[in-house]
Amino acid sequence: MKKISIKMPEKKRIVLIAHDAMKKDMVEWAKYNRHILAKYELYGTGTTCRILNESLDLHVKCFKSGPLGGDQQVGAKIAENELDAIVFFSDPLDVHPHSSDVSALLRIAVVYNIPIACNRASADFMISSPLMHEEYERLVTDYDNLYQNVRTPDKFGIEEKATEEESDLSLADGLTNPATETTMEKE
Repeated sequence: MKKISIKMPEKKRIVLIAHDAMKKDMVEWAKYNRHILAKYELYGTGTTCRILNESLDLHVKCFKSGPLGGDQQVGAKIAENELDAIVFFSDPLDVHPHSSDVSALLRIAVVYNIPIACNRASADFMISSPLMHEEYERLVTDYDNLYQNVRTPDKFGIEEKATEEESDLSLADGLTNPATETTMEKE
């Protein structure tokens, strides 16, 4: 698969997200790492953003609350190459009514090869990496051109079956019937 290179700037754009039960952990983590986070452009969703703005004395740009479209706003920013990393402290033991939004956000982050930290340990590893403090080129699969001019059934080795109506139409048009390998000429 063809890859394209997307340059991440030296000053990374990081979004901080925390489910309700994890907001305290996010605030503690962010306070402990404030000196490092101050080097980045910070974003957050809903209440997490508001709490971080109050707690850190740093400017955190706010998206809507996750369930009210914030997760989708973050996904859109990733697709437009306007975010570089996600720190997402999710509550692994609770069911969330917007879990499909969370899944979509994580999927888009994987598609665009965005670093994702889902707990304090992975967040510590991420922000302490030397790569976070320099330009970095991430490789992303070129999905825009991956399937151009390729019929999906052929791509996956699936034999395409024509419906009876389609077979009749193709025979009437003088096309080959793939089921019988016969051609009928137009009258």
